[in-house]
Amino acid sequence: MSTTLDLSGVEWVKSSFSGNGGDNCLEWAPALAPSGAIPIRDSKSPRIPALIFEPTAWTEFVAELRAAGGHL
Repeated sequence: MSTTLDLSGVEWVKSSFSGNGGDNCLEWAPALAPSGAIPIRDSKSPRIPALIFEPTAWTEFVAELRAAGGHL
């Protein structure tokens, strides 16, 4: 069984904090969230492989980022 997630044809959504559709932001593929995978990629380098988070790990990452004063 393959452990590689096929991201071809996935719709990517930019972060709501990207501001004016800028290129310096993250994108994610919300359609895959129900499968237990949260793929995240850099919008300016979409050919670089995405990072794949489990939902719990993503929630913890976002919480830590916000606690440090950052945002997505």
